[in-house]
Amino acid sequence: MRLAGPLRIVVIVLTAGLIWILVSILLGTQSGLSRIQQLLANPENPPSAGPECLRDSLCSEPRPRKYKCGLPQPCPEQHFAFRVVSGAANVIGPKICLEDKMLMSSVKNNVGRGLNIALVNGVNGELIDAKFFDMWAGDVSDLLKFIRPLHEGTLVFVASYDDPATKMNEETRKIFSELGSTNVKELAFRDSWVFVGAKGVQDKSPFEQHVKNSKSSNKYEGWPEALEMEGCIPQRTAIVQ
Repeated sequence: MRLAGPLRIVVIVLTAGLIWILVSILLGTQSGLSRIQQLLANPENPPSAGPECLRDSLCSEPRPRKYKCGLPQPCPEQHFAFRVVSGAANVIGPKICLEDKMLMSSVKNNVGRGLNIALVNGVNGELIDAKFFDMWAGDVSDLLKFIRPLHEGTLVFVASYDDPATKMNEETRKIFSELGSTNVKELAFRDSWVFVGAKGVQDKSPFEQHVKNSKSSNKYEGWPEALEMEGCIPQRTAIVQ
């Protein structure tokens, strides 16, 4: 003889409840009993997960919302969201993100030892060019050819990797200073450096971080910690060429 529909549902619920009670007893918790009582009282609306759910890894809190380039807050209108991460020692490459677009990274295979630089149109946020320059065994003239002819309003994103400074000369440091850097004059062998500047800035850039290579404080044996910088950059209204 077949069970009627409603009776079958009751049997299923009771069976599930008994199993839950046994599991709760075995685990030494009382939360299962209270949930079963609620479930039997109202099988169509099961109880929601409580704190014990988190403790027992049965559910998780919602993750905080992330915005462009992983920023915790959205940027105001007419601002570009960015994140710049320097390389970690000589193992993990740097990253440059703008408006949720990865401009440079190991995944894109366009980063390398030295200075990783992305040039961006300050009006529309479009990438102009992105290259890396070996500052240990490379030719500094290649870097100078890249940063000398910048137009007014061009945004310059820089992330160091391994060694950013051995081949730097006075002209190179002067150009970066004119782009808004305050730390480039002291930049040395294997320092960590991230910087965002622009051609034609009137003041020093607020977007810069620098950590010296020091045996007493290095996070890695021969290198300081990696740097991570994020923020919002105002769009330019026009670029003079």
